Amino acid sequence: MPLAEIEDLHVSFPSHDGALTPAVRGVSLTLNRGERLGIVGESGSGKSLTGRALLGLLPPAAQWSAKALRFDGHDLLAMRAKDRRTLCGTQMSMILQDPKYSLNPVMTVAQQMRETFARQGERLSRRAMRARIVEALAAVHIREPERVADAYPHELSGGMGQRVMIAMMVFAGPRLLIADEPTSALDVLVSMQVLSVLDEMIARHDTGLVFISHDLPLVMSFCDRVAVMYGGRVVETCAARDLANAQHPYTRGLLAANPPLENPPAELPTLRRDPAWLSEEFAR
Repeated sequence: MPLAEIEDLHVSFPSHDGALTPAVRGVSLTLNRGERLGIVGESGSGKSLTGRALLGLLPPAAQWSAKALRFDGHDLLAMRAKDRRTLCGTQMSMILQDPKYSLNPVMTVAQQMRETFARQGERLSRRAMRARIVEALAAVHIREPERVADAYPHELSGGMGQRVMIAMMVFAGPRLLIADEPTSALDVLVSMQVLSVLDEMIARHDTGLVFISHDLPLVMSFCDRVAVMYGGRVVETCAARDLANAQHPYTRGLLAANPPLENPPAELPTLRRDPAWLSEEFAR
């Protein structure tokens, strides 16, 4: 049985004239236990909305439907909102894109982690909770975790803030983790360090990962399987190691637009979009 399943997910938003604009069109995906599924595509292709739908975190204005949303045998569509929130706090977690906007600027790291761990069911004394917070920060290789625990988000670097986010979301050992562009705001060296920490935490808890990214080479090296999204549809899925040999013209266009560092072409190719890609026949 897959760890998570999405079947025929549709998400739309009302425009100023009341008409519905589709953002996700009939997406179906599965995630196996311990698997790393990469979702790639341009901005606006529906990647983040797909991940948020699984956790019940769609914006209030969204109008959505699905034939099935399942997690570890649970029917998420039939589940009460309270039970689903409990599940999200303990079994499913999400790392957001930029810690500058995800962490509360007027609360220290310790205050935010204490709140998160309490929602995950931790019932500890103040001293024991402090020890757990420091332990979680040390587990993601943060130097001086005692000092960082008392820091405010603006006192942290981007990489440090992202490690704090990982510690908050992963230390409790969720079965499913959705990472939405977790390294996009970081430089290459810090990104590699953060991914190494994320890799270690996932392996420790045998967590299934949905990794949302624009970076195709990164997804090829970090994930097991890749789903390519265009205009709210999944147009192609393949093993990550086979992504360089993808067949869909959109995927080929994305790969061509990512030139090699050695011997780059004189001109970058332009991605020419075909309206037919939005049709059912082009989804694989």
